[in-house]
Amino acid sequence: MSHVVSGKVVAITGASRGIGAAAAREFADLGAKVILMARGRDAIVELAGEIGDAALAVPCDVTRYWEVEAAFNAAVETFGALDVVINNAGVIEPVARIDASDPEAWAQVIDINLKGTFNGARAALPLMAGRGGTIIGISSGAATNALEGWSHYCSSKAAALMLTRCLHKEVGDQGIRALGLSPGTVATQMQRDIKASGINPVSQLEWEDHVPPEWPAKALAWMCTAEADAFLGTDISLRDEGIRSKVGLI
Repeated sequence: MSHVVSGKVVAITGASRGIGAAAAREFADLGAKVILMARGRDAIVELAGEIGDAALAVPCDVTRYWEVEAAFNAAVETFGALDVVINNAGVIEPVARIDASDPEAWAQVIDINLKGTFNGARAALPLMAGRGGTIIGISSGAATNALEGWSHYCSSKAAALMLTRCLHKEVGDQGIRALGLSPGTVATQMQRDIKASGINPVSQLEWEDHVPPEWPAKALAWMCTAEADAFLGTDISLRDEGIRSKVGLI
């Protein structure tokens, strides 16, 4: 039986490494066409070369709406449609307590994690109108838990969760599925940055405590199926053993 994403066109932001790169490989393996979006051109061009004809690399800064819009238009021009958007681009650096944080650096994290997620949703909606689609945000336990040194990250993820809820309320009845994935701690560069900060309990976790990026990648593909419809408008947590079981990770 072919997977529901086979033949679909999937745009992934932050596709140069970590969860984004793993998701690109997973969706391509399942027969999807993938649009790889990231600021770093070389990494996504290399990944597109590895995946082959089913991939298109589009350098893109998610904080600039017109760049996201142009990338999605390229998806439609190349592959004929846009079916799924994975708003994965996100940063946590620089980790700092509020009284020591740099205001411009703090705001830049909000721009990427929140405005970038809004831009991905906003640019997708006209292309999904009348045909439906799926818009997934990468969330975090930080969306609902305050952590020392992470005011920028916690605030941006809490706001992005509310954006998912608003999307579902406004366009859920039009066949556009909005939901978020809270993947837990994943073995990526972001966790190395967190460790280097030495702030709060997350930085003290052992490397073995983190799940491989292939796990959230599989979860993202599962979230595109009707099995995940019960979770529309909410975050799905990969820490939940029931979810891991549904995704096939147990």
